[in-house]
Amino acid sequence: MTAITRRHATRLETVHVTVPDEAVEAYESALASVCTTVGIFEADDTQTVWRIEGVKDAGIGEATLMDALALAAAATGIVAPLERHETEAEGWLARTYESFPEQQVGRRFAIRGTHLAAQAGGPRITLTLDAGIAFGSGEHGSTRGCLRALERVAYRRPTRILDLGCGSGILAMAAAALLHRPVLAVDIEPWSVRVAAQNAAMNGLRNQLVCRHGNGWRTPDIRAAGQFDLVFANILARPLCMMARDLGQHLAPGGTVILAGLLDSQVRMVLAAHRRQGLVLEHQMVEGYWATLILRRPAARA
Repeated sequence: MTAITRRHATRLETVHVTVPDEAVEAYESALASVCTTVGIFEADDTQTVWRIEGVKDAGIGEATLMDALALAAAATGIVAPLERHETEAEGWLARTYESFPEQQVGRRFAIRGTHLAAQAGGPRITLTLDAGIAFGSGEHGSTRGCLRALERVAYRRPTRILDLGCGSGILAMAAAALLHRPVLAVDIEPWSVRVAAQNAAMNGLRNQLVCRHGNGWRTPDIRAAGQFDLVFANILARPLCMMARDLGQHLAPGGTVILAGLLDSQVRMVLAAHRRQGLVLEHQMVEGYWATLILRRPAARA
């Protein structure tokens, strides 16, 4: 079984914007609308200005990108000029491989690229991903935080599990492999759903992941499932706040949610939205500038 690999028939280019903290989410989403990979980097020592950088096929998706940038500017009130430069496809892929060594996360997990030689056995659960399409590949602080959070709550043995905004499927696969339970993995991007399904097959988890294309909590499979014992939502701070009410309705009594994709500075905002739904903070952890929250719905009283 081989991983999905993108072949670049056109030239690649790197595009980036520099924005303050409050505009990061909107502009990250704008670049992600057309870019194969998007990264966020500290632009100065204040941790308030960020460089958002993406790699895309040169000349492809220009109208979509311009529309997305205009929406980001309208939503934030901040106009960030787009800068770009040509990137050699072969060199970019080589650098991607070089920057994606095995990632050991927490006590239980190891994330490996398909470009690395397979290793037999070992005490960790090893998940293999294609570095050529590396999003949700284990090196990002929010992904690492979610995996560490999963280790903390695994003793509860949840049976109904949802990965909302699954991306590469890494969190769904980690939960399926650790808990030996089926996981519903949902994403709004069709490409992400295909990649998640392919990754599940590559890791021998085809029968444990149900990968579906859908729009958040409106997804028919989510509505049909009712309530969940464990939910991953590694998205962005403001969408998390907007979906807090739906999450509260779909989280079973005693259920746990792991929230990520938010900067440390956005924790108070996200917590406030979910506390209004009756959820209680159990633990908070930070990886770099990224925060992960473990919240729980109190169990129903007899």
